[in-house]
Amino acid sequence: MRAYERFLNYAKVNTESADGTGKSPSTDGQWDLARLLVEELNALGMKDAKVSEFGVVTAVLPATPGCEAVPTLGFLAHMDTAPAFSGAGVVPIVHENYDGGDVVLPKEGRVIRLADFPEMATLKGRTLITADGSTLLGADDKAGVAEVMTLCEELITSGAPHGKLCVAFTPDEEIGEGSNHFDVPAFGAKYAYTVDGSKEGGIEYENFNAASAKVEITGVSVHPGEAKDAMENALLIAMELNAKLPPEEIPARTEGYQGFFHLDEMNGTVAFAKMDYIIRDHDMERFTQRKALMEQVVQEVQAAHPKAKLELTLRDSYYNMVGQLKDCMHLVENAREAARMAGVEPTTTAIRGGTDGARLSFKGLPCPNLGTGGYNFHGPYECVTVEGMDTVVAILRNIVALYAKTEA
Repeated sequence: MRAYERFLNYAKVNTESADGTGKSPSTDGQWDLARLLVEELNALGMKDAKVSEFGVVTAVLPATPGCEAVPTLGFLAHMDTAPAFSGAGVVPIVHENYDGGDVVLPKEGRVIRLADFPEMATLKGRTLITADGSTLLGADDKAGVAEVMTLCEELITSGAPHGKLCVAFTPDEEIGEGSNHFDVPAFGAKYAYTVDGSKEGGIEYENFNAASAKVEITGVSVHPGEAKDAMENALLIAMELNAKLPPEEIPARTEGYQGFFHLDEMNGTVAFAKMDYIIRDHDMERFTQRKALMEQVVQEVQAAHPKAKLELTLRDSYYNMVGQLKDCMHLVENAREAARMAGVEPTTTAIRGGTDGARLSFKGLPCPNLGTGGYNFHGPYECVTVEGMDTVVAILRNIVALYAKTEA
């Protein structure tokens, strides 16, 4: 079975994660996909296929004879889709021989416009897969799941030489909890790759340092007719707070290594308002300064509104993995060689986000990130191509082949 065929099945399972549920996985739908994957892994002939009490799927492919001394590699992808846009009722649509132009989606009047997503032009002639416009597609990261599964099937079917391989599919990556219950020693890999990036041939080993900032504002609600010198409108205080942050340092106006403050959610009333931010920067010093600025702004606004109450909760999410990979850059170099072997010129960019691999690298499992062949993640314009997914499987297969020639 080709990777895209598996993906079409996985995309229909609603695995949208949810922050704040207090359980792992955070949503029941992730259990559905986890159990399906365990069944498939067993059917393929993988060993020790199971799902943990926290929804982490793992399995092992033993080394072929003569490759027992080869370093044990891990390949990981995550099962959940982003809560930023609905993942329920996904209807994948296959567009044969894509013409390289705008793609009209059948639902809600949405169009994947070339003007907004110019990289789409590079996909001309391929078989494009999209959702119908009412949901995201789920290529992030069910494409990665499908590619890792297909890699396992191809290695088993072909009998190609390989060292011991460990695979894992994690829940809740999109809410920053994918590695919370990941047992690195039990997993058993010496090195690993997450397959959770965008364009095929993409190889990433730098990511943002990240934190969440939650601000709760308790105002003073008074009848508007009697509010003079008494009312403290929590919504207006929230607007005042946001206006004190650098207006150009938001996701829509930054790129590359530039960090940002992102107001992800805001809701409330006169009496109470809540603001959820994410804070990002590649540089640790600037990251620390951003958190300090957030604290300073909250203090300033509190001082200006003594009758109101502002509470800030700052929590670090993950850190830049580049320092953890400096002594094992062979992972990056072999991935680049594997991409070239598959006919793709590799590209390396700094991730403007994070992956399970970032946190796992800090847990002692060096883990750069590879592209899945997907584009326009976290919204209704998401897409992936059949050919891109095939290429990713070839890259993974080439990585395995390159390591089969080395010894631990």
